[in-house]
Amino acid sequence: MQGGGLLYDGLLMVLCYVYVLLMISVSERLGRAINAPAKAARKFLHAFIGNLTFVIPFFEWRLAPFLVAAPFIAVTFLASPHSPFRDLRRRLRRLSDLTEEGHDLGLILYSVSYALLALLFAPKPIMMAAGVLPMAYGDSAAALVGKRYGRRQGLSSGKSLEGSLAMFSASFLSIAVSLVFFSFFYPFRAFEKIIHATAVAIIVTLVEYLSPKGFDNLTVPLLGAATFLIVDGWL
Repeated sequence: MQGGGLLYDGLLMVLCYVYVLLMISVSERLGRAINAPAKAARKFLHAFIGNLTFVIPFFEWRLAPFLVAAPFIAVTFLASPHSPFRDLRRRLRRLSDLTEEGHDLGLILYSVSYALLALLFAPKPIMMAAGVLPMAYGDSAAALVGKRYGRRQGLSSGKSLEGSLAMFSASFLSIAVSLVFFSFFYPFRAFEKIIHATAVAIIVTLVEYLSPKGFDNLTVPLLGAATFLIVDGWL
């Protein structure tokens, strides 16, 4: 990679860091401003961090997306109840507040899965999107719809059929949108991979339904990407 490309990627990485920090601040402030539950603020953060997958085609260095995601593994750990540095945790209060209201490993596992997918699939970001977007939008929709409208409880404790339907719908739609977007950068047509989106939506819905609280931040992204990869090999 030439020097100009390195400078360009470095600037884009900085913009991604700023975006993440801005979303952390906005999610915390928005929750207070509209008196929304902390769960809604966390899911807002989940969804908008997922949008970073759409930036990947603009990077020239394949490791750049991983270097964007990886530092937040440490940041989310230091902001969690497991952090050995209480003073630092207080300084990361906004992120810490979001972490404490949910599963204390949730954001850490989300960062781990995000970084791993960025490392493995940066040259083919549609694979990464198949893992990240169901977690970003599907899981967020499942949590919010399930809490607000969930009436019919399924076999899994705390999970509703309404929430699972929202998980499937939001996962499918977000992947379908990403297919259209990435088709402008890579040699495929969006409609050719609609079966991929359907298969991923089905699998991640089942995985989210069965995963213990918080661990879906790891299982949904990894198995979503794996499903897309497997179906892509079959067709």
